[in-house]
Amino acid sequence: MKLTEIKRAIKQLPQTAFGISVPQLRKLARQIAKEDYKGFVENNPNNTFELQLLHAFVIGYAKDDIDTLLRYFKAFVPQADSWGLTDSLCQNFKIARKYPQKVWDFIMRYKHSRKEFESRIVSVMLLSHFLTDKYIDQVIEVLNELHTDEYYSQMGVAWALATIIAKYPQKGLDYLEAAQCKLDRVTYRKTLQKIRESFRVSDAIKHQVGRIGKKHLALE
Repeated sequence: MKLTEIKRAIKQLPQTAFGISVPQLRKLARQIAKEDYKGFVENNPNNTFELQLLHAFVIGYAKDDIDTLLRYFKAFVPQADSWGLTDSLCQNFKIARKYPQKVWDFIMRYKHSRKEFESRIVSVMLLSHFLTDKYIDQVIEVLNELHTDEYYSQMGVAWALATIIAKYPQKGLDYLEAAQCKLDRVTYRKTLQKIRESFRVSDAIKHQVGRIGKKHLALE
C-alpha cells in the first residue's frame, strides 16, 4: 500500500469509531508495516480509536532500526490514552527482546511519570518483555516505585506482579511479604485479585499469597 493510497483511504474514513475488528486491523497493520509504515505513521490523523489501534500495531510490526522505532513509539505515547492502546503498543513491540538494554533505558524515562497511562506503559512493557533472569530483580524494583494513584496504573502493576508470581513465584512471594513493599492498599488488593484469577498460578502458590496478603494488610 503506497503513501498516496494510504492518504486516500484515511480521508475516506468517517471521523468516529467505525467498528473494524481487531483481526482485520492486525492484518492491515502487517501489510502497512511491510510496504510503507513511515508514510502511515507520519500521516495518520489518529481521529478514531481504530486508527489509533492500527497505529500501535504498525509500530510493533514494522522492521527498522531500533532508534527509529523508539522515536515513533515515543511520538505515539501521548496518544495512548486507554488500556487497549497502551497494551497493544507495548505487547506488540517485540523488537524490545532483541535490544533489551536500549529499550529498558528508554522505558525508564517514564518510571516517575504521574500520568496514568505512561505509568501503565512501563508496567506492561516490563511484564511483556523483561521477565527474564537478567532483569527480574530490576523489574520488581521499578514496579515498587511506580505511581499508582489511578485505576489503570494500579491494574498495570497488579497484572505485572501476577505474571511475576506465575513465572518467578518465590521472588514474587518474597516481594509481597517484604517490609520494603511500597504498594498502596488498593494496588496490593488488586494484585491479590489478579493472582487469584490467574490460570498460570498453582493453588499452592495462591494459598501462600492469600496468607501473605492477609498478614500484610493486617499490619498496615
